[in-house]
Amino acid sequence: MKKKPSVVMTKKDKNPSGGLTAAGRAKYNAATGGNLQAPVSAKAAAKSPKKAARRSSFCARMSGVKGPMKDEKGRPTRKALALKKWDCR
Repeated sequence: MKKKPSVVMTKKDKNPSGGLTAAGRAKYNAATGGNLQAPVSAKAAAKSPKKAARRSSFCARMSGVKGPMKDEKGRPTRKALALKKWDCR
């Protein structure tokens, strides 16, 4: 099995409100040959069945990930921010 190259994400690659910035997604895609796309909100999902399915799949997978929603200082974790960004309930 071929190992994907590691990508070092800097602070500018991470969106403070959750997920990656456009530059961060482009950096990841270029380094790994991946196809990361922007998050889909509930409003955008209502316009397209394909986007709605992608959002539903992400929410189902990410909601099942173990881990806290807040860190030791009471701030939301990256997991919590991602779920909020995708409008997962």
